[in-house]
Amino acid sequence: MKVFNNLKELPKFQNAVITVGTFDGVHKGHQQILNKLNALAQKQQGESILITFHPHPRFIINPNDTSLKLINTLDEKIKLLESYGIDNLVIVPFTKAFSELSAEAYVEDFLLKNFTPNVIVIGYDHHFGKGRKGNIDLLKTYQSRHHFEIELIQKEELEDITISSTKIRQALAHGDVQLAKELMNHHYFIEGEVVEGAKLGRTISFPTANIALSASYKLIPKEGVYAVNVLVETKQYKGMLNIGHKPTFKNQDLSIEVHIFDFDKDIYGKKIIVEFVYFIREEIKFESIEALQNQLQKDKIEALKN
Repeated sequence: MKVFNNLKELPKFQNAVITVGTFDGVHKGHQQILNKLNALAQKQQGESILITFHPHPRFIINPNDTSLKLINTLDEKIKLLESYGIDNLVIVPFTKAFSELSAEAYVEDFLLKNFTPNVIVIGYDHHFGKGRKGNIDLLKTYQSRHHFEIELIQKEELEDITISSTKIRQALAHGDVQLAKELMNHHYFIEGEVVEGAKLGRTISFPTANIALSASYKLIPKEGVYAVNVLVETKQYKGMLNIGHKPTFKNQDLSIEVHIFDFDKDIYGKKIIVEFVYFIREEIKFESIEALQNQLQKDKIEALKN
């Protein structure tokens, strides 16, 4: 998959089949659209092109609203889209100026000028341009002059996508990472850099890697203990991860820490990927360090079942 971050550097695409969207989560509903995009590109003997925006439009249009948390960071989304066989990913820098484009300018100066599409795959109720004034009817007025087809994503398919995204976020908020996996066809995962922590884990024989997420908008699942898979460089390990405030040690900031089984390398400064397999238990305050150690031994046995 080729990735483009600058509209000025786009090549001339051959028989382009395009779609536009945020594709957060790249879940089963999105995957159906990706399959459709690839099949149409093959039929046209052309290239599939997914156009997405960064930052997310809501971050620019409503900069004071920090409530939106995304299932994927941009880097995570790139990895996932590549695994589904898309030929080209175009990441459009979303700016205030771009949000001010009229619907006509969006079609003429953005879609047609940059992509010269053979086919546009679009939702039946898709809106675009300033004030969301552009729609499928406007797009159809350009069809005969510019010789492109429109492939509609039907209402039921779009509703499934919206429902799935909502269900994934709700599932993660409740720690149900198994339901999230079912909806996405892959484990929910986070990636980040291993940073220095308080090193409390070492004092109780459970050293942990403290993870600093690469984006503040990344959705963090419910606090608690999870069975996880950990990818360090190219090797995968089993482990258990805690999200929370470590109440036994009092007044700790929220942290994401993973104990990697059968692992003793120095990985400070390295990026790791953690896949959530299942929720083990809530984070609780223990009466003593010994009680915490006993529970962590039980957690390890539970986590090794995955």
